[in-house]
Amino acid sequence: MRPVPLLPLFTAFFLLTAPQAYADPLDDRIAQEMERRHVPGVSVLVLRDGKVIKEKGYGFANLEHRVPVNADTVFQSGSVGKTFTAALVLLLAGDGKLNLDDPIERHLANTPPAWKAITIRHLLTHTSGLGDPYERIDFRKDYADEELIALEAAIPVLFAPGERFSYSNMGYHLLGFICNKAGGKFYGDQLRERIFAPLGMGTRIISESDIVPHRAAGYEWENGAVRNQAWVAPKLNTTADGSLYLTARDLARWDQALYGNRILDAQQRTASWTPTRLNDGKESDYGYGWQLGQRNGHTLISHSGAWQGFKSQLSRFVDDRFTVIVLANSANANPGKFADLVAAHFIPALAAVPAPPIADAEPAVTAAVRAAVASLAAGARPAGLAPAAERRFSPEAVAGLSAELKSFGTLQTVELLARTSEGDLTRYRYRFRFAGDTVLVTCVRDKTGLIEKLWMTPE
Repeated sequence: MRPVPLLPLFTAFFLLTAPQAYADPLDDRIAQEMERRHVPGVSVLVLRDGKVIKEKGYGFANLEHRVPVNADTVFQSGSVGKTFTAALVLLLAGDGKLNLDDPIERHLANTPPAWKAITIRHLLTHTSGLGDPYERIDFRKDYADEELIALEAAIPVLFAPGERFSYSNMGYHLLGFICNKAGGKFYGDQLRERIFAPLGMGTRIISESDIVPHRAAGYEWENGAVRNQAWVAPKLNTTADGSLYLTARDLARWDQALYGNRILDAQQRTASWTPTRLNDGKESDYGYGWQLGQRNGHTLISHSGAWQGFKSQLSRFVDDRFTVIVLANSANANPGKFADLVAAHFIPALAAVPAPPIADAEPAVTAAVRAAVASLAAGARPAGLAPAAERRFSPEAVAGLSAELKSFGTLQTVELLARTSEGDLTRYRYRFRFAGDTVLVTCVRDKTGLIEKLWMTPE
């Protein structure tokens, strides 16, 4: 039989995801954003006063089989899963099986001396001083829990517990291990029994070997082409930092449960959404598994997620009893952008207002950050990195950032949006406008001027 010629993958992707004309202008804007960010599929669900006012799938859950996204499509949670891990910790605390102020060494064996002052509360609020292990993890290795803890124990602590906020997936890995011990069984089984099943959610821990109906494929945009998500070892898809399969409807059930006492009582919910007080009396904008903020005077309790070719956003405008849920199957998606488009469409007062630039009193710092971004675009690791940052900018990471930055086109302007002090560190936030996209760049420098952290997010 003569073989049937196949469309090149990029051509097929373009034909499948080219923007459609919709009667609803919001649908048009979502389709345009999907095309701009090369996103195969998106699920959107909107709740107001407990009622679904919009539920729609866009694009494709699987490009190879041309399966469209619908209400049953199962995505990966990314760090939105931290909201469930934090809730389980609070439930176990309510059972008396742990205390949030317990040192973690009480629940974990063979912890290093550097972790002695770290408590469960520090892990919940990302104020432990722990970093992230991803520059050291072998994503092809199926670590036992003890092996992963030992690997993470060898990573230097960044600061004293409670000194400042620094997002740490490692901290939530450890919370999962603590829940395993305190609850007497795998934390995922506890989540199913105590949260998912009571709420009628189909949410479950990731398993790429199981048959999972309606499972979406995850994708990455690399060197001008869509590709399947990178493979990781099965065990790394079971950690408590956000390794769940779920649908938008599952998150809608979770959202509604949080307005009452079905899972967490009023005291637990209030504690979850209270900003964390640091050692110096300042507050961070994170509670127990939730990002906390305001949008034009409206309270916003939210979380985003990213993992294995998936992105997610759960935005709860609780003053308005209005929630936007976005799940996407592309590492290149900006789910917050989708959520902002949706929120502004239904409630104009929730429209995101771009931060205005501020006076730049340190042009030399701006020049250094600009040079660092230019180095990444050229495929080179930036100069002036602190040791921890050097480990994060591996050759693979630099190559990926280079490809993405090149796709944005020529850099046009750089604006300073914020400058804040965090102990011995100074955080700078910039808007980089390229010909084809606008990116927010955050740079954290130590007192000697070395770059501790540098990351970029699309605006």
